[in-house]
Amino acid sequence: MKHLILTGVPGIGKTTLIRRLVENIKEARGFITEEIREKGRRRGFRLITFSGKEIILAHERISSMYRVGKYGVDLKAFEETAVKEIEEGIHVGSPLIVIDEIGKMELYSEKFVEVLFKALDLSRVLATMGKIRHPVVDVIKRRKDVRIIEVTLENRDSLLHQLKSFHSSSPSE
Repeated sequence: MKHLILTGVPGIGKTTLIRRLVENIKEARGFITEEIREKGRRRGFRLITFSGKEIILAHERISSMYRVGKYGVDLKAFEETAVKEIEEGIHVGSPLIVIDEIGKMELYSEKFVEVLFKALDLSRVLATMGKIRHPVVDVIKRRKDVRIIEVTLENRDSLLHQLKSFHSSSPSE
């Protein structure tokens, strides 16, 4: 399979699995998303690129027309950072583009959707995807070059081996 997408409920370990896989892949490009917690409560989300940039993707205190629940989404910062990171990964021929995640916040961006499909057509992608209903998600699910694996409590510890096999296999397998 050329592309692998992890799905599952929030907090199940999708991002942790990706971190553990890519920590030894120096040429990987893309981004991960992590919670911003203050006094034990989730207040927003931070996005960190593999080239070292960091932004606040969404936060309770961000005023934006783009909202997911109580979080305002900084779409401009997302496009200037995450979209650019994916574009650069495609341009330099990175062996792996990591997208954590394909979710409601990210799908507000038409530029992201465009570069996402470009990456799926031209590169090898490891991504996480929210369990959401969205036309873009439906198109991705129908692609024959995409394998979707649901991360569960029962399989998450054994999935790292599968992810390593995915990375070391050729894209056509």
